[in-house]
Amino acid sequence: MRNPGPAKPDQLPLELPVEHSNSRDDLIESAANRLAVEMVDGWPDWPSRIVILAGPVGSGKSHIAAVWANAAGARILPMRELADHLAVLPENTSLVLEDASPGEIPEEALFHAINRAKLHGAYIIITSREFPAAWGMELADLKSRIAHAHTVELREPDDTLLAAIMVKLFADRQVEIDPQVISYLVNRMERSLGTAFLLVEKIDAAAMSRKSRITRRLAGEVLQEVEKGGA
Repeated sequence: MRNPGPAKPDQLPLELPVEHSNSRDDLIESAANRLAVEMVDGWPDWPSRIVILAGPVGSGKSHIAAVWANAAGARILPMRELADHLAVLPENTSLVLEDASPGEIPEEALFHAINRAKLHGAYIIITSREFPAAWGMELADLKSRIAHAHTVELREPDDTLLAAIMVKLFADRQVEIDPQVISYLVNRMERSLGTAFLLVEKIDAAAMSRKSRITRRLAGEVLQEVEKGGA
């Protein structure tokens, strides 16, 4: 655990880069994401070359897709930018297409990307907050291709996943954290992996600024600031 040293008021923390790994070893499993983790572990023996990860904001879709992309050598693109990049990508490029949203899906480009993947042995993961039925697609051939994709649902992170993620995020910063502080946060925070990342960053920065241990009181103050949008 870092030694906070003597207190120095209003000291600015030294911002050091913190790398978050996208290796399989850093992918934490719980009931909320188990099917998606099993999907990553099962690659390349998938029931379809096209996989859709559907779940709410903060459920970990992007992280799981990035872990797979790291293993598969896939390219990660926002879905809305697919048409701008497809022509210059090698035809056997596997893809992660992020955030398929109604009205923002380039249907012709996605149709061609799926056909290319099947023809050249590539794979595609599509992430979305909605299931495909809500995407509002008009191209009949694309609807048919998507209907044969393998859809995996992720749920909001449960207590087990949130706690494990936060412990790991603090460990990435070389910070040992009291389990009671983690429990306090998990019971009160928004159920989102994005919130977990933000809280760990802000709590660590506050502790460094104050040259203080991370206590439940400090964590609570930061949580209130984050909830008010002031952090």
